[in-house]
Amino acid sequence: MQLDLFREIIVDNFAGGGGASTGIEIATGLSVDIAINHDPAAIAMHKANHPDTEHYCESVWDVDPVKAVKGRKVGLAWFSPDCKHFSKAKGGKPKDKNVRGLAWIAVKWAIAVKPRVIMLENVEEFQTWGPLDKDGYPIKEEEGKTFRSFVKSLKALGYDVQFKELRACDYGAPTIRKRFFMIARCDGKPIVWPEPSHGDPNSLEVQAGRLKPWRTASEIIDWSIGTPSIFERKKPLAENTMRRIARGIQKFIVDDPNPFVIPNKAAFLTQYYTETNPSVVRGQSLREPIYTIPTANRFGLVTAFIAQHYKSSTGHRVDHPLGAITTVNKASLVSAFLLKYYGSDVGQKLSVPLHTITTKDRFGLVTLHGEDYQIIDIGMRMLQPHELYPAQGFPANYIIDRDCLGKPYPKKEQVARVGNSVPPPFADALVRANLPEMCVESNRYKQAVAN
Repeated sequence: MQLDLFREIIVDNFAGGGGASTGIEIATGLSVDIAINHDPAAIAMHKANHPDTEHYCESVWDVDPVKAVKGRKVGLAWFSPDCKHFSKAKGGKPKDKNVRGLAWIAVKWAIAVKPRVIMLENVEEFQTWGPLDKDGYPIKEEEGKTFRSFVKSLKALGYDVQFKELRACDYGAPTIRKRFFMIARCDGKPIVWPEPSHGDPNSLEVQAGRLKPWRTASEIIDWSIGTPSIFERKKPLAENTMRRIARGIQKFIVDDPNPFVIPNKAAFLTQYYTETNPSVVRGQSLREPIYTIPTANRFGLVTAFIAQHYKSSTGHRVDHPLGAITTVNKASLVSAFLLKYYGSDVGQKLSVPLHTITTKDRFGLVTLHGEDYQIIDIGMRMLQPHELYPAQGFPANYIIDRDCLGKPYPKKEQVARVGNSVPPPFADALVRANLPEMCVESNRYKQAVAN
């Protein structure tokens, strides 16, 4: 392959499964030129989606910047160093100074090949980067000392440096993921922070049409996948999990004046009748004309919320952006099945005899638009990788289930990659704002998401 020595190149260090690379490609119309990551599984996914990129499957410290760029000028060097040893999610375990020091690779590239623009992404706590004591714990009195030295080093090399925290939901991804970003540039041009394109639906900016409303979790859920009953599992759920589900049902369904109802394209209706045969289940798809409606409405609705399997989290509404996605899948879909409430004749599962319930029994009573419903079952399933990637802002056609050789890519690896990934809309917005001369004018991201 012949190298273009006159075109500035783009390098993605810590490339992972390709989140930043994808956003950069959406902005520029070109694959990143170089991608570096030590994890073969990550490189396998990156290669499948970015075949024109030159890949280095090795430690970032083992790659010689001068040899890698082969005489070409670097327009953008992107860095997403491991964040586990800064994140509050890491807990109270000792830190690894080698992992915490990975960000220094940006200074190595600045010294060796002087990228015109450097962008670095990490968790908010990156600014607390400081020395560790002999046991591997941060020295509180010196919190932020190393971070300030890092910034000072870049400035000493002629870079203007700014940093800011951004939320992915403000730039078109249906996740609230909040991240720290640093931009350093040495070409004399101003650093530009992209204006949000989306906002809180209740804000004046959205209501006035200046911003689009946040995209929501409901958009990315595959409603064609059922949610098995939590009461019919071979292995019962843990007691704490049941408690969290109960709290979520109370908060997002029972106490919510307007609980989320699954969209028509994936919802279904259940019909409740007293049957002599308990195996008979009446229902229909909403793609069909509704069945004959009796004088008493006995069609049931389905509603849902997202539950996060964390110790302190109840979950959140489906019509809000998804919470931050982690490397271990902890997001699950919980569905409550509702039937019209008729005093003591309360709807229930059709596979069991009719229960005797008094008119005082109001557990799980939900009022929708003035009509009373009773919860008859609760279903739950984990969100699948093909739902998590769109939630992170990846285009719908992103390859996640096989590597560059067509070998199946394990689900565990798929989840790990998305949890570690940079939401592509971040990179798209940042590159467009700071390197417009390298970008294409198009709506490729919208088209990719739609497809």
